[in-house]
Amino acid sequence: MSESPEAAAVAPPAPAAERPLRRFVSAYAESRVALAGLALLLAIVLAAAFAPWLAPQNPYDLMQLDVLDGRLPPGSASGDGRLTYLLGTDEQGRDMLSAILYGLRISVGVGVAATLLALAIGMALGLAAGYFGGRFDAVLMRIADIQLSFPSILVAMILLALFGQGIDKIVVALVASQWAYYARTTRGTALVERRREYIDAARLLGLSTPRILFRHLLPNCLPPLIVVAALQVAAAIALEATLSFLGLGLPVTEPSLGLLISNGFQYLYSGRYWISVFPGVALLLIILAINLVADRLRDVLNPRLHER
Repeated sequence: MSESPEAAAVAPPAPAAERPLRRFVSAYAESRVALAGLALLLAIVLAAAFAPWLAPQNPYDLMQLDVLDGRLPPGSASGDGRLTYLLGTDEQGRDMLSAILYGLRISVGVGVAATLLALAIGMALGLAAGYFGGRFDAVLMRIADIQLSFPSILVAMILLALFGQGIDKIVVALVASQWAYYARTTRGTALVERRREYIDAARLLGLSTPRILFRHLLPNCLPPLIVVAALQVAAAIALEATLSFLGLGLPVTEPSLGLLISNGFQYLYSGRYWISVFPGVALLLIILAINLVADRLRDVLNPRLHER
């Protein structure tokens, strides 16, 4: 069956190969570093998702804690002999392995939630600015320029000083500090795509503006946005950890990796390195894995790399 005239007229050129999933798998299989990063990222995400079942104890259940087990070195047994603390314990007697698994859930969850919200807001604003142009485009880009002229951590710190601590507050602060990246990326791609023939054909056919924007223009803006979003997840996790380390992020009842590092920082010089170092290693690994995956993803989604 032949394509309808409307579909043939407005269909944009394919930005990638015919089998994107197959190309994605083969691209990661060709690079051992990227494959190792992908495997590490999957392992960390699964460990965080199943933390309640994988963790030896619930580190935030006071009935399971014993202060007499506080600051035990890695490999020590609990006072009752029921548990072996593979990564040691903190000052409250919490198993560090369990605390790290639970902390990963919060850090990854906050990073992903903030990235998705910032992506949705920035993408919608940038798409409208790039397509319509005019005063809206000028005003939005000046606002984005002003916001990007300040460090992200400074914007987040100011907002958290106003809103206070909490997961919802830090997500809002991270969204406010990141939306401009997506808006500028989307706007730049939309400016190029709106001049292509398939957009002119869609207008001539009388298609509605929302349909042109979201069905025909948006798909061609997604490849660079996906790469930016993947990198910004790592940036959001690192920023949340920094804010929590400074005591501005999450409260002690909802500790992330940054707060775990902060709790053990005072014990570094007394030789109890494991309280701060092991959460720091976990934070390093999650950021490294995300960046390795995103770096290869950029190559996969760049159609110029696959032209013959």
